[in-house]
Amino acid sequence: MSWATGPLVGFDTETTGVDVDRDRIVTAAVVRRVGGATTTWTWLVDPGVEIPEAATAVHGITTEHARAHGRPPREALEEIATLLAAGLARGEALVAYNAAFDLSLLDAELRRHGLRTLPERIGGPVRGVVDPLVLDRWVDRYRPGKRRLGDLAAHYGVATDTLHAADADVAATLDVLAELCRRYPGLARTDLGRLHDAQVRAHRRWAESFNLWRARQGLDGPGAELTWPLRSPLPEPRPARAPLPATA
Repeated sequence: MSWATGPLVGFDTETTGVDVDRDRIVTAAVVRRVGGATTTWTWLVDPGVEIPEAATAVHGITTEHARAHGRPPREALEEIATLLAAGLARGEALVAYNAAFDLSLLDAELRRHGLRTLPERIGGPVRGVVDPLVLDRWVDRYRPGKRRLGDLAAHYGVATDTLHAADADVAATLDVLAELCRRYPGLARTDLGRLHDAQVRAHRRWAESFNLWRARQGLDGPGAELTWPLRSPLPEPRPARAPLPATA
């Protein structure tokens, strides 16, 4: 039976910004889809820092709302990691759009709060991840245009609710993945472990090409992370700083 027939565990976060080492989770969703049955878990988290206005403009959560109604981060993070680790231990595909961001930020948050990371919970590297962004760049490499989740949903004919709510983003991600597998049936026929390894290579090829383009343009900054689906943690924790503004 193909991994694509499920169960699938989808994951998404909305955050204070885009730095996986310094920014914090504000909302998160885990969606387990088995055939036509879906179970959804959501969290509103008090990140313990100010939520920049630019981030609020994306996901709609203010600092005041998170402080009044959000869960303590340590409690929420433990619940999120427990669910994801359980799915990975069962051999279920972990589906995330731009997985390297959400999974790396989650592990940074777990370390920040003295909790076990996903690799520590499952006793080895995180495998069995499926990322529609990586897959789309791989199977349709030369298609022009942006590849945000909304762009992929439009390209693959997936109807969406308002995006930038974590649960809506997970639902859209799972639907985009289903359409990707319909159009490119070889994806669903590939063993999950082999597909994971293929995505590692595909992401690295894209990142190297993107970084080369940046260098030719004379652009500053670190460029795209080469590793997927989890970046290596910083060797030493950075000193606490105000979070960077999120980009739209």
